[in-house]
Amino acid sequence: MSVGGSLDQQWVRVSGRLKEEVGETAYRSWLKPLTIGELKGGEVRITVPTRFMRDWVQTHYADRIRAIWSGENPRVQSVDIVVAQARLDVGASANDDADIVESPMPSDEIEEERPTSGAQLGIDGRDEHFAHLDPRFTFENFVVGKPNELAHAAARRVTDAATVTFNPLFLYGGVGLGKTHLMHAIAWQIRKKDPNRRVLYLSAEKFMYQFIRALRFKDTMAFKEQFRSVDVLMIDDVQFISGKDSTQEEFFHTFNALVDQNRQVVISADKSPSDLEGMEERLRSRLGWGLVADIHPTTYELRLGILQAKAESMNVQINSKVLEFLAHKITSNVRELEGALNRIVAHAELVGRAITLESTQEVLHDLLRANDRRVTIDEIQKKVAEHYNIRLADMHSARRARAVARPRQVAMYLAKQLTARSLPEIGRKFGGRDHTTVMHAVRKVEELKTSDQSFAEDVELLRRMLEG
Repeated sequence: MSVGGSLDQQWVRVSGRLKEEVGETAYRSWLKPLTIGELKGGEVRITVPTRFMRDWVQTHYADRIRAIWSGENPRVQSVDIVVAQARLDVGASANDDADIVESPMPSDEIEEERPTSGAQLGIDGRDEHFAHLDPRFTFENFVVGKPNELAHAAARRVTDAATVTFNPLFLYGGVGLGKTHLMHAIAWQIRKKDPNRRVLYLSAEKFMYQFIRALRFKDTMAFKEQFRSVDVLMIDDVQFISGKDSTQEEFFHTFNALVDQNRQVVISADKSPSDLEGMEERLRSRLGWGLVADIHPTTYELRLGILQAKAESMNVQINSKVLEFLAHKITSNVRELEGALNRIVAHAELVGRAITLESTQEVLHDLLRANDRRVTIDEIQKKVAEHYNIRLADMHSARRARAVARPRQVAMYLAKQLTARSLPEIGRKFGGRDHTTVMHAVRKVEELKTSDQSFAEDVELLRRMLEG
């Protein structure tokens, strides 16, 4: 068989065959960047830009390259794939591929920034590469309760370098419930246990911007090596790439490459994988492969624990009734809860006033007003029952033990103070009692408030919790 043309000419034909077999996307990613060297002793030398690309081409394409080339030139018996001398050329034109840019980022901002090297992204364990992690977000500072215990335990598990138990770990929940805290804690703990493990933590938004830059500056192979050569990849708020098809495509292949190598992947989002709208079905399926852990809204007990831990870390003494008030009133998320505590502490320090229920309500009036609503008797009964640790059913029962009767009287008193219901209506809501029973309860509570300071504070706390 005659040999047709130079090595470069042969490669044009070989690469054309490969392109037909593997498709446009794989060809552009893995085969187009190859550079042909020399043929020596029946072996063709092929250079690639990165070690990662060398390993990938060697595993997935080398045999097929050799087979097709042998058909073109029988002298070719093997291929030797080597890494070219490290070089980062970001000066190429950015016009190609502009049609797949998905970001709202202005083009001049993209053109001003250059692709970031792996070291700058922080993919190993050296100290400077953890500068973008919040030092407060550690496992030691994470308050565990029923709503987050599974997510916390799973996050602890993935810091064990010995095994990859579930892959990926997918954490999801509403805003301000602790997802990012756990992500940072994982990274810090891995650094502590094994500083040599390469960890990359970033938001999905950052992932997309890095990908866009790589496309515009024709440096996708460096991008692939940065993200596919780590030991642990952590992507926060993955819902950000919903509806962004090209970014999802790249993330899908990055995810698969890491999982295939038994590298740990940790993802967070505001919804479960199955509920991520605008996400490709195959990607949603992959995200649900491992362990999906939901972080539920906080309970009163967890919120109180978070406030106590936060106050201790700030080295401030705060009356327990103030913390209980905050735990009852600020229920949306942990971020808002801690922000409220920061506000009242800062106010007390700046104006030199003690932190009391009154000052707390004054400082947080806007926040409390945002949650203000009409109080109902049902809510009063539930809140009082929780406060005194009795069953809600005891509000309607005939039990007369003081441990039950006194909270019931407090609830009747608050119903009279905080609602527009008549005494007979209130009585009916308390197990069909008549209006005279309600009148007696109101008088009794008013008497006790005068003679018992602790009892008066309890009632005032409940009123503030309900009224805001």
